[in-house]
Amino acid sequence: MQTIYLLCGLLCDETVWETQTRALRNKGYDARPMSFQGFDSIGAMAAHLLEQAPARFSLAGHSMGGRVALEAYRQAPQRIERLALLDTGYGPAAESETESRGVLVRKSLQEGIDAIAETWARPMLALSRQQDSDLLNSILQMVGRMSGEIYAGQTRALLTRPDATAMLSEIQCPTLILCGKQDTWSPPERHQWMAEVIPNSELCLIDDCGHMSTMEQPEEVLTALEGWMPRSA
Repeated sequence: MQTIYLLCGLLCDETVWETQTRALRNKGYDARPMSFQGFDSIGAMAAHLLEQAPARFSLAGHSMGGRVALEAYRQAPQRIERLALLDTGYGPAAESETESRGVLVRKSLQEGIDAIAETWARPMLALSRQQDSDLLNSILQMVGRMSGEIYAGQTRALLTRPDATAMLSEIQCPTLILCGKQDTWSPPERHQWMAEVIPNSELCLIDDCGHMSTMEQPEEVLTALEGWMPRSA
């Protein structure tokens, strides 16, 4: 049975991969979503994954989870059969991020996570998706299961994230690079460049879709993942 880990991003839990997890399991894959509450280091998140994973497995990461996936590949490239990077990035934090991210973190610690949930979540969606109340409420409920402390820890991880730029050209496994065309947080141009640099990679840009691709366009993301994964035994 093919094992695939589905790594969650900032303030996200297994809900972001719900559609894909269910469908992949129904097709015979060992799909394992993983979130990272309680961590404050990308390196520690990757090490936690590698401690639990079998000797060989495939790895898909969304947003912060994509950065964890890249770090896991850096730590143990021989163990990664296939890699999928969704709405993510590869470079270090910009100087401006400390303050821009810190505003919401401080508010979440002072007033509770619900105080920043909609301010954080709504810009993650394509404009055309922001009026989808079911989608937005699902994201807000997910964020509400977190805490200011979880948010602060994950933000520290992102602010101290490793620079994976030089490593991209060294990735040897089949790699899917996916992004919503309306993703303003991790824009398509970044993913197009990744696809040019990573050997044996495939680029998939999804229309009517922002940063939360797995929830905004779940079926299109699933189709891309099914095309990227080998047929399950």
